[in-house]
Amino acid sequence: MTTPAGVAERLTSFVGALRAHGVRIGTGESVDAARAVEELGLADRELLREGLAATLLHGPGQRQVFDPVFDLYFPRGVGGPEQRAAGREDLRDRLADALAADDQETLGRLAIEAVDGFGGYGSSPESDGWSSYQTLERLRPQTLLARVRDNVRGQGGSSGFADRLLEDEIRRRVDTFRAMVAAEARRRVAERRGRDEIARRAVAPTADRVDFLFAGKDRLAELRRTVQPLARKLATRLAARRRRASRGSIDLRRTLRGSLSTGGVPMKPVLRRRRPVRPELVLLCDVSGSVSSFSDFTMLLVQALHDQFSKVRVFAFVNRIDEVTGLLEHGRADPEGLGSRIRAEAAVTEFHGSSDYGMALGEFAERYADAVGSRTTLFVLGDARTNRSDPNLPALRRITERARRVHWLNPEQRSRWGTGDSVAPAYAELADMHECRDVRQLSALVARLLPV
Repeated sequence: MTTPAGVAERLTSFVGALRAHGVRIGTGESVDAARAVEELGLADRELLREGLAATLLHGPGQRQVFDPVFDLYFPRGVGGPEQRAAGREDLRDRLADALAADDQETLGRLAIEAVDGFGGYGSSPESDGWSSYQTLERLRPQTLLARVRDNVRGQGGSSGFADRLLEDEIRRRVDTFRAMVAAEARRRVAERRGRDEIARRAVAPTADRVDFLFAGKDRLAELRRTVQPLARKLATRLAARRRRASRGSIDLRRTLRGSLSTGGVPMKPVLRRRRPVRPELVLLCDVSGSVSSFSDFTMLLVQALHDQFSKVRVFAFVNRIDEVTGLLEHGRADPEGLGSRIRAEAAVTEFHGSSDYGMALGEFAERYADAVGSRTTLFVLGDARTNRSDPNLPALRRITERARRVHWLNPEQRSRWGTGDSVAPAYAELADMHECRDVRQLSALVARLLPV
């Protein structure tokens, strides 16, 4: 790594790993990163980290991918410490002191000792692997909060801190140490199995590639913060599509008639004037179980795009269906609490909390048939799992006959359609069904499928 060729190879692999996780990096940015390495050198690792982040990243949300990948390709060290860590209680004592002082350098050394002493698994720690989970379970740094708080107070470091703020700060320091332990464990595994493989398997993807069905609370909160920027980008694309569509197609008969004055050469094509149509959008959203996170995000995104349509109506269901358009109006939509508000204020369940698509579709066809017309594009959001109940295909057929277009966005992997209680193949015969597992797929589908 100290030779120019070694550094170039390491940097190229690093950029490739970032690209594999959804970070868009062009040739120009790669060249800038190489210049940053040349100017900053390798002596100051944190300075190099920030320099590469400044040249390669487009926003703070990508740091969640960048930092662990950087730790793999530009590690703090190689191999293990010269001496094995002391006993558990001795390490916990030193960890408490370092957390109280917020000593980042000492915390880094303790993370290395902790993984070396408590993270090894298998027949011998040196041969099988290292686990950050096992390290933290044995060390349990979260139980040091009271001791660290007393140490900070004893050092006079609590002035200006309320007790609650002090505890929050200590928790932040503990989280920093936990991240150091995770990075050290990944580094050691990468030395044995290869950086590229560990970068591919052990580093979480960017937010736009997180599977809706398996996203945790932190990633869902991160996704909600991307709604407005994504909506602005999609609105720009829709406006461009609308401008192109407004030009109309060539009117062949009028073009040929006009060409008579130029000897039969069509010098000036005549375009059909496109009749201005204000499209309408209707959403039917399954808000049950893990599917609710996908529906919540899509509802928020469509509401942010509401200016692009003459009318947007949103309906939520579990085994009953109710209109929730009012809960998504500007100024009322709370991204964090949208799901709970829908369940509290809308009539979406009856007798049980399991989804029943047949019942919901039938109720929509009877109660809200006037919501769908010749200008309406209808989107159904859900996994098409009916819990063995009647799918009510005639109801969906009546709805599709009234609508201009019907698209079904399914957050499940296509290979699972039709397995267990899924009736996705049957619904797909009546509505265009699309796999939509993450924000990347959703934004591409929205840009392509929304009416103009």
